[in-house]
Amino acid sequence: MSPEPVPSPRPVVPSPRALVPPRPTAPQCPRCNYGEPFIQRLEKGNEAYRAGQYEMAAELFRSMLAGLAKPDRNLCLRLGDALARAGRLPEALGAFRGAERLGALRPEELGELACGLARAMGLRERRLPMGKPGPGRAPVAPGEARPSTAPPAPRVLLGCPRCRRLLYKPVTLPSGVTVCKRCVDLGSPRPQLRRVNVVLSGLVERCFPGECRLRKLAGQARNLQRQQQLDAALLKCEQALDLAPDDSSLLLLRAEFCLIMKNYEQALQDAHVVCQKEPLLTKGHHLKAQALSGLGRSKEVLKEFIYCLALNPECNSAKKETQKVLCEVFFPASESMNQNLASSTQSRLKAQCDSQTNAQSPVEEDGSTGSSENPSEKSDVFRSANSSVLYFILGLHFEEDKKALEHVIPVAPSSSLKRQLPNDMEDAQDLNTPGKIPKKDADSSPQRNMNSKIGEDSEELLIDATDFECALCMRLLFEPVTTPCGHMFCLKCLERCLDHAPHCPLCKDKLSELLATRNFNITILAEELIFQYLPDELSDRKRIYDEEMSELSNLTRDVPIFVCAMAFPTVPCPLHVFEPRYRLMIRRCMETGTKRFGMCLSAEHAGISEYGCMLEIKDVRTFPDGSSVVDAIGISRFRVLSHRHRDGYNTADIEYLEDEKVEGPEYEELTALHDSVYQQSVSWFTSLQDHMKEQILSHFGLMPDREPEPQSNPSGPAWSWWILAVLPLERKAQLAILGMTSLKERLLAIRRILVIITRKMNNRQELANNRERNN
Repeated sequence: MSPEPVPSPRPVVPSPRALVPPRPTAPQCPRCNYGEPFIQRLEKGNEAYRAGQYEMAAELFRSMLAGLAKPDRNLCLRLGDALARAGRLPEALGAFRGAERLGALRPEELGELACGLARAMGLRERRLPMGKPGPGRAPVAPGEARPSTAPPAPRVLLGCPRCRRLLYKPVTLPSGVTVCKRCVDLGSPRPQLRRVNVVLSGLVERCFPGECRLRKLAGQARNLQRQQQLDAALLKCEQALDLAPDDSSLLLLRAEFCLIMKNYEQALQDAHVVCQKEPLLTKGHHLKAQALSGLGRSKEVLKEFIYCLALNPECNSAKKETQKVLCEVFFPASESMNQNLASSTQSRLKAQCDSQTNAQSPVEEDGSTGSSENPSEKSDVFRSANSSVLYFILGLHFEEDKKALEHVIPVAPSSSLKRQLPNDMEDAQDLNTPGKIPKKDADSSPQRNMNSKIGEDSEELLIDATDFECALCMRLLFEPVTTPCGHMFCLKCLERCLDHAPHCPLCKDKLSELLATRNFNITILAEELIFQYLPDELSDRKRIYDEEMSELSNLTRDVPIFVCAMAFPTVPCPLHVFEPRYRLMIRRCMETGTKRFGMCLSAEHAGISEYGCMLEIKDVRTFPDGSSVVDAIGISRFRVLSHRHRDGYNTADIEYLEDEKVEGPEYEELTALHDSVYQQSVSWFTSLQDHMKEQILSHFGLMPDREPEPQSNPSGPAWSWWILAVLPLERKAQLAILGMTSLKERLLAIRRILVIITRKMNNRQELANNRERNN
């Protein structure tokens, strides 16, 4: 909404012939006795501009300029920005012409005018529909149901998410997304050294041989261009165009070569064909603008750059070019002054004002300076710089500016023109949507017609299960992962191989970095193809995997056994895992979600001890070489019924052990024994030397407190297992006590051991004292 007009004397301007459209009269000059102070009105205008009320801001700035004794150049620029934001482009152009009278315009000052012209184009379309998933959409878990949408066409499914064309020399990134090799080099300043995906490359070449041949010729042409062999590069491009004369990317490639060779006519012809076929392709308009610039057709150059900016408002290069050509077309005096003068800003402004005073005529509708249609009528307008500025900012040049803009955009915008593109807030939100084209992608190669066929290219993908067969397990790829060397394996198969050596199982390339980062992301495209074209085989493969996981999750049958040391319930048991078989065992425990495995001692004849302790994994810290430190704690005891081997490690069928509970007089006797042995254990630990106590505490932690109910835990009091773990006992004795199911017998055994150990300690102390006395 616009502010209400304040009655005030109309400013003196020569022959107000046709004020189109009519404007409210200007408020009183800020130095007069009535009216708001200048600073307050300026702040009000700036607040309206920041709040998006551009109409109000424009009227405030205009009324302030009309009331000033000497027009302010910065205020003229603010007026032009507000009018451009409001969509009143002819008036905005007039405001910038007024600013030009007070000092040469710089291209960077025309940013809002450039964006306003781009918005007036009304180009709402985008190359990729919003919400439609592209070839690089997020992965879906194997076997998980997808939304019931129509399956994508083969060429779309095998399209590069960056250049929107059929994949050529596909490279799988660490994120799991597959792009063209050339797109990897263009996508980052330091491209990652990754080779072509062997499986996907073979599939694309088999299904689309014609287009792959075209891409190969185009790649050879670009290589020749980099080697400065332009004639040979152009010849390769011509050979490709003979196979596909209407291919947009090849036409643009030839246009690039022609621009370098300064054959602007041919470059313009190719770019024009592409722009007609694909009007929403930014690169086509950009090359067309460059060709027109070489031919000196400035107005058409401006139109093409405005198209580029309308298609991609976030493209800074297109915005800068548009501002520069705007300055050339509409403000040639400023452009000439910016190129020829190298003095300070203040001296340039003074020189410009002096030139305006010497009866400089206004810019005509074709962008060049010349005489007016009625010199006698307008002669008074340019008696001073001030009056010429007011002539433009009050809209007296509206019709001329409107006609000038008609040569640039198809429909000349009027003061009532509404913005055709979303507002700035919507534009900002649109950047986060899947359909928004990033700035880098907007300048990439054109989008091929995905339904077109070249030569013998087929409509359907002929995919067999052998195309996606893991070279390690010889089954269908499940959770496919691609190595930096380009080979694809099942995730579990690759991890098992890396447990033994950090090399690719096929080409023997080093995979130390992959092992260190453990960046095993699923190859999205391979998973999509398997789901789309091999659903039955994937279902069978998923069933086999689920059966294996279910079998590994059983905590009584085929329980994984770590044959290493003695472990007790409730006692921490840290482990350094470096053997490949135990790496696999720990990984499976984590994958199944049980996070449990058994710990047994080695037995000479039986293989593993009869009794063991079930451990629960609390944390796993993996090192770059693949080894890990596992923080585990004992939770329960078991007895081994039978055991066998699985993938190199031991497994066993087990039964869990629990203490037999007692009642009545036996319970009272057990409670008294429990308290007595606990005090005896505390006394023994207290009598140890300080360095021995520190070592025990650092490894096993603090001794647990006495429990009020001895039989509350099926495995017995926690402190009793802690004291058994720290007592200097042989493993045989520890194992025998571990298998006891009577808490009373276990407490009596601990008492006997403490008595023996205390007696030995006292004897040693007595011998040491005797030696000291004898000495």
